Amino acid sequence: MDAHALWTLACDHLKAVLHPDVFTRWIAIIHPIAIQGDSLVLGVDNDFYQTWLEDNYLQLIVTALRSAGAKEQLHVRFEVHAATAAEAHAAIPLPAATLAPPTRVRRPTKSPSLNATLNAKFTFEEFVMGPSNSFAHAAALAVAQAPGRAYNPLFIYGQTGLGKTHLMQAVGHRAMQASTATSVAYVTSETLLNEYVESIQGRTTMEFRNKYRSVDVLLVDDIHFLAGKERLQDEFFHTFNALYDARKQIIMTSDRPANEINGLEKRLVSRFEWGLVTELEKPDFETRLAILRYKQTHAKVHLPDPLLHFMAENVKSNVRSLEGALLRALSYTSLHSQPLTMESIRYLLKDLLDKENKKDLSFEEIQRAVADHYDLRLTDMSSKRRPRSVAQPRQIAMYLCRRLTKSSLPEIANAFGKTHATVVHACNIVHDRLDVDEKLKESMRVIARKLGQDPITFHL
Repeated sequence: MDAHALWTLACDHLKAVLHPDVFTRWIAIIHPIAIQGDSLVLGVDNDFYQTWLEDNYLQLIVTALRSAGAKEQLHVRFEVHAATAAEAHAAIPLPAATLAPPTRVRRPTKSPSLNATLNAKFTFEEFVMGPSNSFAHAAALAVAQAPGRAYNPLFIYGQTGLGKTHLMQAVGHRAMQASTATSVAYVTSETLLNEYVESIQGRTTMEFRNKYRSVDVLLVDDIHFLAGKERLQDEFFHTFNALYDARKQIIMTSDRPANEINGLEKRLVSRFEWGLVTELEKPDFETRLAILRYKQTHAKVHLPDPLLHFMAENVKSNVRSLEGALLRALSYTSLHSQPLTMESIRYLLKDLLDKENKKDLSFEEIQRAVADHYDLRLTDMSSKRRPRSVAQPRQIAMYLCRRLTKSSLPEIANAFGKTHATVVHACNIVHDRLDVDEKLKESMRVIARKLGQDPITFHL
């Protein structure tokens, strides 16, 4: 039996015992070269494949060869035969999951220096829980206790300044506390892009790959930054696969769900949703007040409750702005002998309060709030679907865009993929229903509050 016939029979066995994705990613890329003495030589495209297969699939391949009738003394030897790759690819069509052929690679080694990028303050102990973040906190804690096994990957999304990076890095800290041998890499997608470009320019692509494929926990911030960057998406796709197959933990953050990131490949969207997807929402008044009280415990100066209540009531957009307001107040108190009054704090936070009050809502924020309230997908807001369960929430979103933004009717129509006349019709219908439908009015109040708006401002 020649090498090709033996390998074909072995592949039949491997197909029966491996998941199809695993087979196509790691086995289908192998091409038989020859039987030389007591060894079956199998060709692969590059050094990375050779290292990975030797470390992870060699024994399984030997077992498959025995089942195919190979002699007991037959060994398996992998060799890099990039020149024959085109022939093998013509015989076995490769999926999109196949790694791009690199030039050279070293056997992966862990780099302890990767751990140094974590913020010392971003721990679970420093994270203040509330109704808006309790589920995400519980999910992150579960991942920290069992990296690679609880929820993998963990995808956290939400607006800026709500604590996504804090939770992500808290997992990294806890994982390293559990085992000093655990390697953790934290990186923003922008930094990832810069490193990738530099690796291409410096011909150090394999060093770049090894850096992130050899870690135990990979933390990637602002994953939406990958949108539209095809080569980086391809590189990250293979990094994701390598880590996932090795049961290493992957955590990502984004400002929106993966399926709403325009310009992100479907194969990445699919993988990002394999594990757990959780959202961080804007904190409610009680959580904002709890955050202020907790943060000031570390300061030597304490503010009276009325001032903390004032900040919690008026700084609503995100936790980062709230902490900034507290820092200003504490700094003022420590630098001045006179106590901070309500009048002085209004003046001190004037620009921040103006920004909070004048913050323009985006069409997407309004659409998302309405979609969440009615348990729809964001894409339903601009789809051509016309069932009542979708059409009415879409009309409500159009009405809110008209009332809560300064945008023109054509601009609103464009955001929904509709015509100017459709938006006018929707606004008129919702306006008329508000006079007689108390249930609709209450729903509008709930949505308005979620958007940080006072329902009284548009007569609800």
